[in-house]
Amino acid sequence: MLKQERADFINERLEKLFPKTPIPLDHTDAYTLLVAVLLSAQCTDVRVNQVTPALFKKANTPQKMIKLSIDEIREIIKPCGLSPRKSKAIWELSKILIEEHDGEVPESFEELEKLPGVGHKTASVVMAQSFGHPAFPVDTHIHRLAQIWKLTNGKNVETTERDLKKLFPEDRWNKLHLQIIFYGREFCPARGCDGIRCDLCKELFPNRKTPLKAKK
Repeated sequence: MLKQERADFINERLEKLFPKTPIPLDHTDAYTLLVAVLLSAQCTDVRVNQVTPALFKKANTPQKMIKLSIDEIREIIKPCGLSPRKSKAIWELSKILIEEHDGEVPESFEELEKLPGVGHKTASVVMAQSFGHPAFPVDTHIHRLAQIWKLTNGKNVETTERDLKKLFPEDRWNKLHLQIIFYGREFCPARGCDGIRCDLCKELFPNRKTPLKAKK
């Protein structure tokens, strides 16, 4: 198959496998999603969902969050890892939202990426899932699978995002990025598939015999 043919095949197959794509991180609005995505850096969604109920019970708005100290936030989110940095970012971005955005999460890539602890991936998730803007957040599963499926050279996540956006229709980006994540977790995990084991890898590359190792 040519690259575009592989992309079309993947697009069709994942839509059949995962017609529904619930957002993995529990949240109630753009602010709680923003905090949850920030906490998910180098942490599993399962762990984040175990931690956020206690945090959001105390503070589910920027106004409530800044009433907590950074130390209080850090104690609650400690199981997510990187708690000193994440707690400081959560408190500081909450203060900025109040002072510069009337307590609301801005509906803008530029403004989101100015917030402490918020990179392009986090901004992309919020723009896609809270506001419905086309975005293709690239996490470790997507970066790895895009390489295994030969949709990108894997040079970096920026290149992967750009390559995937060229291959898939814009109206599929928001749903498809979740479908790829779900497929990676369920059928093609990093330690369970090296490009020659799962059904999709075998269908895409029936003659592939040598295991692949994706770039980080």
